[in-house]
Amino acid sequence: MNYTPMNIPSDDPFVCETIDGGVCAARGFKAGSVHAGFKKNTDRCDLAVVCCDHGATAAGVFTQNIFCAALVQFDREQLAAGGQIRAVVINAGIANAATGTVGLKAAQDTAAEAAVLAGCLESEVLVASTGVIGVHLPLDVMKAGLPNAFAKLGNDAQEHDLASARAIMTTDTVPKRCAIQWRDPKGVLCTLGGMCKGSGMISPNMATMICVLTTDAAIEAGPLNNALHKAVNRSFNLVTVDSDTSTNDTCVILASGDSGSDLIIGTHDEAYAEFERALIYVCENLARQIAADGEGATKLVNIYVTGAASQEDADIAARTVANSPLVKTAIAGHDANWGRIAAALGRSGAAFDQNNVNIDIMRMPVLRQGLPVPFDEQEALARFEDPEILIACDLGAGAYGAHMWTCDFTHEYISINADYRS
Repeated sequence: MNYTPMNIPSDDPFVCETIDGGVCAARGFKAGSVHAGFKKNTDRCDLAVVCCDHGATAAGVFTQNIFCAALVQFDREQLAAGGQIRAVVINAGIANAATGTVGLKAAQDTAAEAAVLAGCLESEVLVASTGVIGVHLPLDVMKAGLPNAFAKLGNDAQEHDLASARAIMTTDTVPKRCAIQWRDPKGVLCTLGGMCKGSGMISPNMATMICVLTTDAAIEAGPLNNALHKAVNRSFNLVTVDSDTSTNDTCVILASGDSGSDLIIGTHDEAYAEFERALIYVCENLARQIAADGEGATKLVNIYVTGAASQEDADIAARTVANSPLVKTAIAGHDANWGRIAAALGRSGAAFDQNNVNIDIMRMPVLRQGLPVPFDEQEALARFEDPEILIACDLGAGAYGAHMWTCDFTHEYISINADYRS
């Protein structure tokens, strides 16, 4: 008997043009980066600054980890004050987490130093850090590096934009950035771009990453905050590499309003809907890059769950499969081991009848109505050569669905994390 592969849900396409760049693509923004000394490797920059030519509307989403870093506490307070933001300072190599009042003062002092260099108020500066937890941020290194980083500010797609994306990397193997352009309802060209880092200690509830997004669209703080939270839930919160949520997760967006459009984006208009889709597009692109560059990963893995009795059931089923070490190691071994997928679904807590479950691997039916179906093992091996793996599960219990991005587990993941502090 021949079995037809399941249909995979797809979103409505957003009409935009992908362009080269990241945080410097939108009008009004510049970036600069240097090696300050947070990392031992002098060949790698470890300090980046993103600046707006004037005050920008801003919003942020942060880790839900209670053991959050000093910079997270600091940035939350900065954004809660409701003012505009001129600069974001990011260092890599030292996380400034579990550093108490000393770490909080380091974040404050960093903002104060950056404010002088940017010609703005301390309240207009955000800070972000990534790296080893429990190590104090050396302020002498920060104070020596910041002037050099500001001196290198520019908006060249390679020299400034790409270089800054490289500067915030830790165990990442590639820089991650994305930029797009679209036209607002009045036909004015708008740009949105961003850069992020993230490779390990990645799990939903904000994933583990540092992300800076910039746009020249004009949008008020409330709608910007709403759009960012929705975009994060549709992207970074759907990524898992190893089920660990970090102390430092930070995602901020700055809006310069320099597109030239006289549209001020509100919550319930066509311009807002377009902006929201643009933001989701960029965040999803960056989220996929994070999953594909998971520590030691060789495959980007898409997990789809359909037919769930509730949205909560769909989410927990997809996350359980995506986080399963047995599923992830089977993918690394090119093994179409549907039993591990079925077992993960069964322990997820989602309500369903096993006799109604269907599973496809790489669009190849392997389980129908809870029972295995014949498939060609050689064909399965051939399909596993694809760099992007697709697993689809239908629970047959309702109309809800969910999607997760993850990656395979290889020996290299253990090597990277066993040696991280050494």
